[in-house]
Amino acid sequence: MLKNVSYNNSKIKSEINDVLGNPFTIFERIKLRGVGSPKYIISQTDSIITNLLNLDNNTNQCNIELRPKGIIVSFRSLLETYALIIPFYKLKLFKGQSNVYSIYIDKYFIKILAKNKNEHDFIKKINKFKSTN
Repeated sequence: MLKNVSYNNSKIKSEINDVLGNPFTIFERIKLRGVGSPKYIISQTDSIITNLLNLDNNTNQCNIELRPKGIIVSFRSLLETYALIIPFYKLKLFKGQSNVYSIYIDKYFIKILAKNKNEHDFIKKINKFKSTN
């Protein structure tokens, strides 16, 4: 599901927490060696997200946050922040050609470009966490 998370809305926060679980505690974050990704360059998206990203002329980038039951892919358009909430049971993650990873959920998809080892390692962490949970 795609949500606008720019504003402090308790209804949206509780909806995200119901689907993905509460954010990790500080001790769990240290144990996991971080739950936030480096910035990824967005190379391709579905038409809905493309329409949002085309509103400004900035570089299209996204971050991924790991949660106990899924991930949150967040990106900015104009002055708004959008989040793609993906539980693990709906997550489809593929590695394509030339270091491009595809993230799919229902009718949405984002293709991201991983350039260095840190970016590849975080995707491996997501796959490992998905398989254990």
